[in-house]
Amino acid sequence: MQIKKPKLSFWQILNMNVGFFGIQYSFGLQQSAVTPIYDFLGASPDQIPILHLAGPVTGLLVQPIIGALSDKTWSPRFGRRKPFFLIGALLCSLTLLAFPYSSSLWMAAGLLWILDVGNNTAMEPYRALIADNLDEKQQPLGFQMQSFFTGFGQVLANLSLFIFPLIFIGSTGSLPTWVYASFFLGAFCSIATILWSISKIKEIPPTEEELKKLKEKRNVLEPLLEIFSAIKDMPKVMWQLALVYLFQWYALFCYWQNSSKSVALSVWKATPDDTVAYSEAVSWTGLVNGWYNVVTFLVAFLLVGFAKKYSPKKVHAFCLLIAAIGFLAFPHIENKNLLFFAISGFGIGWASMMGIPYLMVVSDIPKERYGVYMGIINMMIVIPMIIQTLSFGYILKTFLNNDPRNAISFAGILLIISAFFTLFIKNNKETN
Repeated sequence: MQIKKPKLSFWQILNMNVGFFGIQYSFGLQQSAVTPIYDFLGASPDQIPILHLAGPVTGLLVQPIIGALSDKTWSPRFGRRKPFFLIGALLCSLTLLAFPYSSSLWMAAGLLWILDVGNNTAMEPYRALIADNLDEKQQPLGFQMQSFFTGFGQVLANLSLFIFPLIFIGSTGSLPTWVYASFFLGAFCSIATILWSISKIKEIPPTEEELKKLKEKRNVLEPLLEIFSAIKDMPKVMWQLALVYLFQWYALFCYWQNSSKSVALSVWKATPDDTVAYSEAVSWTGLVNGWYNVVTFLVAFLLVGFAKKYSPKKVHAFCLLIAAIGFLAFPHIENKNLLFFAISGFGIGWASMMGIPYLMVVSDIPKERYGVYMGIINMMIVIPMIIQTLSFGYILKTFLNNDPRNAISFAGILLIISAFFTLFIKNNKETN
């Protein structure tokens, strides 16, 4: 017998997702602050992709395993997903505290690996929690609430890159002092917001039949076996989404790795060697990236209504095209204020990316495998990122003249291809 899910209020769903804010602050720092830190520590442009290998690899290894483990977990006191939120948030907070003390390029790269393990440990169970606790009618609001907090968390992270350099002037150790302030604030947000949500979340207990299965003796390799089994049984719609994600997430990594340097060249006519001008470009890019996240949380809930009216795949394809137009315009803009108009397109696309694709597949995923399939969806995100980190340094150096502006244009073309393949996605609900 399946337990009926209670209908939650808007504020209950909001409190459930507050912890997503802290996770996304951390991701915001990874997107906008880590590449400049690598630059300050002496990295060359074609080294940047491989230095970002931590994110996709840890996502590939950690999220599916954590998803499978959380599916098989239940504690009357701690619940199913909450223990993983807490462990991930603690690891994130400790690493964010340590990150500004990086004295070398490889120390920073090593800490990024640990930070990503923490982020991924917290991230995947959060996706599964929405499917666990909300019925089909409330799931769109739940996923888009996460999209809202994605925008909100990353806005604060990027605003810190603009505001803190004006307050904290000079350097401490190997890095500018503002880096310490941004990362320390991130450490606080990570643990504080997760603790808030944990105190507000009441997870739905498993049925007697599910409890009986959970208590059965299990092989230590079972999480890995469950992942392979789930991939073998994966619904067709998820394979279709994987093709969309191949181009979509490759494109986003190209943008995040090159946005600051693109702005420095197009607006300030400067390279990272010009420390003062490049610092100004990094600060302004933080403000620009903060703006696209403002756009994200402003439009996130509007997309729910559009998805219900026009179908999720049409909404997602349209949002990807809007983002692509923004990327194609971005590297050609010399007036720093006009960058906000170009990046608004990505803000709309980012709002869709954070929630709408889950609506395309969730109805085809069996309830008892929510966790592992949410982890597999993350594999679809990180595999393109791994491909990008291993291949794009060569592409940038050989075909794009080692010019970060060309990297942003390349990202725009990939998003157009991604939008095209989105239109071919079909799930059972639409087919039947």
